[in-house]
Amino acid sequence: MRIAILGTRGVPNYYGGFEQFAEFFSTYLAEKGHEVYVYNSHNHPYQEKIFKGVNIIHQYDPEHKMGTFGQFIYDYNCIMDSRKRDFDIILQLGYTSNSVWYFLLPKNSVIITNMDGMEWKRTKYSKIVQQALKFAEKLAVKSSDCLVADSIGIQNYLLAKYKKSSTYIAYGSSVFENPSENILETYQLQKDNFNMILARLEPENNIEMILDGISLSTDKTPIIVIGNHQTKFGEYLKAKFKNYPTIKFLGAIYNFEQLNNLRYFSKLYFHGHTVGGTNPSLLEAMASSALILAHDNEFNKSILKENAYYFSSVEDVKNLTQTIEKSDNLRLIQNNLNAIRNEFNWEKINGEYLQLFQGCISRSEKRK
Repeated sequence: MRIAILGTRGVPNYYGGFEQFAEFFSTYLAEKGHEVYVYNSHNHPYQEKIFKGVNIIHQYDPEHKMGTFGQFIYDYNCIMDSRKRDFDIILQLGYTSNSVWYFLLPKNSVIITNMDGMEWKRTKYSKIVQQALKFAEKLAVKSSDCLVADSIGIQNYLLAKYKKSSTYIAYGSSVFENPSENILETYQLQKDNFNMILARLEPENNIEMILDGISLSTDKTPIIVIGNHQTKFGEYLKAKFKNYPTIKFLGAIYNFEQLNNLRYFSKLYFHGHTVGGTNPSLLEAMASSALILAHDNEFNKSILKENAYYFSSVEDVKNLTQTIEKSDNLRLIQNNLNAIRNEFNWEKINGEYLQLFQGCISRSEKRK
C-alpha cells in the first residue's frame, strides 16, 4: 500500500505522543514493504528525505510565527500536497486543525482518522474555540472513511454522539528495563524518596488538586512537577505553592531516558488527566514500573483497571500520600508491566493498525 501520515510535526519524534506513534508505525510499515510517507514541518530538526525507509515530505509550517493558527496553514499545505500523490490511505492523527480542510482531501484515498481525545473540553480554550473544536470533531467524523478511538471511552462517546462506529486501538509503549540511579544526582533526588507529576500544566490535568493534597499532607516526601511552567496557569501554580519547599517545578524534560529513570525511581506517580484518549505518559509510567495514583475517570480506569490507586478530591490525595508505600504494592506494578507486554506493546498496536488499513481498503474496493 501507498500510505501517508498527516497531523504531526514529523518524525523522528521531537515533540509528543502522536509523533512517537508516527515514528514507530511508519518504520514498521516500511519494514513490511509498504511505501510510506510522513509529513514533517519545514523546520523539523531532521531534514533528510528518508528516515529508516520512510519517505519524509517537508511542508511549510508557520506555527513558530503565528502560534496555533499556523497549524491550520501547515495542515492545508500537507493536504494540498497529498492531492498530487495518489495515496491508497491517508492516516490523520487528530482532527483539530485539519478537519476544516476536509473538502480538499483526495477523493480516491481512504481517509482514516485517529480521533484523539475530546479536545473541546480543555479549559484553556475560550468558549468560542471550544465550539469551533466541537464543529471540527463533527467534520472529522463526517469526512473519514474509518475512525480510530484510542480508548474505550472515546469509542463509546463517538457511538453515542454521532452513531458512528470506530475501531479501538490503544497507544503503545515498551517496558523500561535498564534503570540507572545516576540521573537522580542531576536533580538532587533519592531513590524511592520523591513523588512525581508529568503533564502539561493545564487545569484539566488536576495538578492543582494534587498539589493542594500534597500541601495538606503530613507526609513530606518531595514532589517534582515536570512540564512547561512558563504559561499563565504554570505561573499561577508556582505562585500558589511557592512557600512549600517540597514542591519543585522542574520545567519540561524531553530526554526519554531521564524520564524513564525518574518514573522508575519515584515513590508515587500522579496522573491527573481527564480529557479522553489513552494518554501516552500513562502507558510510559506503567512501563517504567511506577506506582500510579490516577484521577478516577473512565479513561484512566479502562487502562489501569485495578492496578492503581484512584483519587477524585484534595482529601483523597492527602490520605493516599499518608498511607501508600511503593514496597507494599509490587503486585500492581507487575500487573501493569504485564499489561504493557501483552496489551499495549508496539508490535501488537502496529499490527492492529495494519489490519484496519487492509480492512478499510477492502471495504472501499467493494463499494467501488
